[in-house]
Amino acid sequence: MQPSSQQAASEASLRAPRFPWGGLLILATAGFTAVTTELLPSGLLPQISRDLGVVESAVGSLTAAYAAVIVFTALPLSRLLGGRVQRKPLLIATVLAFALSNVLLASSPSLGLAVSARLLGGVAHGMLWSSMAPYVARIVPAHSVGKAMAMVFSGNSIALAVGAPIGTLMGSVLSWRASFLVLAGVGAVLALLAVWVLPAAPDEDGNTTPTLRGALSLPGVIAVATAWPLLLLGHFTLFTYIAPFLHASGLPDAFTSFSLSVVGAASLLGIWIAGLTADSYPRRSLLSAIALLVVAFGLLPVMGGTWGGELVLVTVWGGAFGAVGIYNQAAILRAGGEHKDAANGLTVVTIQLGIAVGALYGAFALNTVGALWVPLAAAVPTAAALAIVVASRRGGYPSGPQELAAPGHRPTRPRR
Repeated sequence: MQPSSQQAASEASLRAPRFPWGGLLILATAGFTAVTTELLPSGLLPQISRDLGVVESAVGSLTAAYAAVIVFTALPLSRLLGGRVQRKPLLIATVLAFALSNVLLASSPSLGLAVSARLLGGVAHGMLWSSMAPYVARIVPAHSVGKAMAMVFSGNSIALAVGAPIGTLMGSVLSWRASFLVLAGVGAVLALLAVWVLPAAPDEDGNTTPTLRGALSLPGVIAVATAWPLLLLGHFTLFTYIAPFLHASGLPDAFTSFSLSVVGAASLLGIWIAGLTADSYPRRSLLSAIALLVVAFGLLPVMGGTWGGELVLVTVWGGAFGAVGIYNQAAILRAGGEHKDAANGLTVVTIQLGIAVGALYGAFALNTVGALWVPLAAAVPTAAALAIVVASRRGGYPSGPQELAAPGHRPTRPRR
């Protein structure tokens, strides 16, 4: 290599963004805090009910209000603030809003005030997930987006596996209020660290203002914003009603918490695999992961009645589900292009709808076909998502660089 070429390569290397390990760890912990905050009331429902003097069904409004406000505020707020507030201060303010929400909840003397505190948390949740992925895509090298997403979104799975159970245990030993105060303290510390650790992420989209209309006009955005929620719908169809399914399969009730922990732990393995493959083999890897989900759901009614069969299939379920989230997150950022902020905000809303509909659809399956066949019901929307991914080679789910370079690959002709 000529000296001038070496100098140019050195300058390009200096200009390329470094991999911000510290910042990504902060964001992963923020995701852990957010998901734990969302799920914790379910585990502490009896204690909250007794302390506030209301029936347990009324305490369910803490979770319902949280999800509802995400659906109705995520898109409008991301459009309102996305182009007006710098990304780093917006993320820090969001984490502080989580901390304030948990402080207000922990000090609430009545259910009404508790619901109000949860509404603030829901707004923060929607803003966090609307802004986090586009921010990550701007602070890491383009060839490392998948690895970065895997690291950040591992916080979700850790929260599912250990965050909510630990918070529930803490609430049982101390009080439910102490659990939320601890979460508030974690959020405050994270916000303080983020001031020094998170890198700035200036916009690089020129004068283009990200809009939902612009995002929807791009090939693939609708495909990803439909397939991804269908996968969540299938997952929560079974996740919500895994206890009656295991009971119908003849397994002991104690196996329920163990199975949920296996799903969470296996999802970490899936996220790790996705981090290694999302940048090079995104299409092939996603198709394989969704196919494994369909197989696991389809076989659970048949093989889930034994300890070994249930353990294997639940592990496959958790691993595949952890991976598909990373592949879809990278896919929506690619499909959204210069409108990726709006496209990502759209998926935040549709994912929450998928989660909510999944619980309702699971209840319908439970009451119609019976608890034993709930996994088969979960396989239906999962198979629909697989069909969308197969059909979206040109838009939302194109082949990656290693897949394009593979011998025998036939490039798809662009549409005229």
